[in-house]
Amino acid sequence: MNVYDFDGTIFYSDCSIGFARWCLNRHPKLWVTYFPNLMKSLILYKTGKIPNHKLQRKMFSYLTQIDDFDEQIERYWDKYENKISAWYLSQKKPDDLIISASPACIIGPIAKRLGVNYVASEFDREFGVFLNNLMYAKEKAKYIIDHGFPMIENFYSDSLADTPLALCAEKAHLVTDHASTVIDWPDLDPDTVNKVKKKIDTGWSVHLK
Repeated sequence: MNVYDFDGTIFYSDCSIGFARWCLNRHPKLWVTYFPNLMKSLILYKTGKIPNHKLQRKMFSYLTQIDDFDEQIERYWDKYENKISAWYLSQKKPDDLIISASPACIIGPIAKRLGVNYVASEFDREFGVFLNNLMYAKEKAKYIIDHGFPMIENFYSDSLADTPLALCAEKAHLVTDHASTVIDWPDLDPDTVNKVKKKIDTGWSVHLK
């Protein structure tokens, strides 16, 4: 089984931010009901007054205000499905697994089009809350281990924050250059380890070889 991060890995851009922009352009009310509160939360996060998960909850809160979500998400992917990387499409397999911190309601439709499996952050669009942990960094590795997935042959990501899951794979690959270039995962020298630790929380317990 091959496992792939999504945003910046097999899709150039961030689909959560992209879909938010899409909805802002099609539902102008969001500039009043959503955008100012998001900016306030972003400032609070940057000044250390709220944790990341509260910022993420506010970031995705626009999803609770889209009455025609099902129509808009399909229209979004109609336009941007062509941003799926050519290198990925050339090697895609039915048992591929996409694992992403983006909401499942956004990732699900494109995974269905690709005909592959997916795991993503579960966000309740009715109540505006996460139903599980953000599928980010060590949470990806924890999910794979806890749910007994088969051996990962290859793992692909654009972020060193995914090192915990990279260590679970037989071989890991780093994706660069706007999701267009695949190279070997960098050696985990002390400098790299320190950079990775800064990207994820202090509770990271995966052993770095």
